[in-house]
Amino acid sequence: MFDIRSIREGVVFKVRVQPRASKDQVSGLYEDAVKIRLAAPPVDGEANKALCNFLAKKLGVSRSQVELVAGQTGRNKLVRVTGVNQERVIQALKL
Repeated sequence: MFDIRSIREGVVFKVRVQPRASKDQVSGLYEDAVKIRLAAPPVDGEANKALCNFLAKKLGVSRSQVELVAGQTGRNKLVRVTGVNQERVIQALKL
């Protein structure tokens, strides 16, 4: 199971990003994080923007509700999503 925590406004969970993939997709779990493959390169924050856009679309929330809390320059990231609960995230990401 991956590490997802409820907070007052929504949830916080770990993500492992694989940039320069053939397409954007959730590809399962990596240790205690959700592994997400992104087509965007890890240059000038492109992969971070793609990650936030991808998660917003998958979770059915606006882009402003998805925020990178930590890991802006690495593959391991901590994401906060407001307005959702744990069950919705697990269901939307099919984990």
